[in-house]
Amino acid sequence: MTLATWLTVVTICILGAMSPGPSLALVLKQTLSGGRRNGVTTALSHGLGVGIYAFLSILGLAAIITASPTAFGILQWGGALYLAWLGVKGLTARSPADDELPDAPTTKSAARDGFLIAFFNPKIAVFFLALFSQVVGTDTSLLAKFGYAATALVIDTSWYLIVAWLFSNPKWLVALKRRAVWFERIFGAVLLGLAGRLLLGILNGN
Repeated sequence: MTLATWLTVVTICILGAMSPGPSLALVLKQTLSGGRRNGVTTALSHGLGVGIYAFLSILGLAAIITASPTAFGILQWGGALYLAWLGVKGLTARSPADDELPDAPTTKSAARDGFLIAFFNPKIAVFFLALFSQVVGTDTSLLAKFGYAATALVIDTSWYLIVAWLFSNPKWLVALKRRAVWFERIFGAVLLGLAGRLLLGILNGN
């Protein structure tokens, strides 16, 4: 593993992690409704899901998923339906009585949602397949392969930890929480839109 090659992987992984999408919407939702602890939990579990895909991609699973339309399709449909379920939950959120703050989601649900939003996204596997195919060859050592995968895990986790930390600033978190039900609905709409776009892609064969 050369420094130039590693920096290439770092740059691409940073751009991939920072791209707006369902993962960002979920981390923001969990942070605003459940506070820093839930946001951090979501970030860590999402990073774990991404890390697993990165390691499995290195070991060749991404190639298998790409070569198997059935496996790829199952994961795509699973991801779209899971996004839609989260979106419906957000859109149907209701304001609590007596102007109380809505109950925060549990850390268990934050961990589950963070992991599954990554696990049910086969495009992550395809992304890593495309990336690692450019830097991994027959002469690449096992240590270097795991180093690339670990880099992806650390970058994804670090980015969403930063997001959770910034959006849970005590100075304005209380004000945001009092409008949490509207954020729930907004993020619900965003997630439903992303699910719809994914479904259209599936139906169009993309």
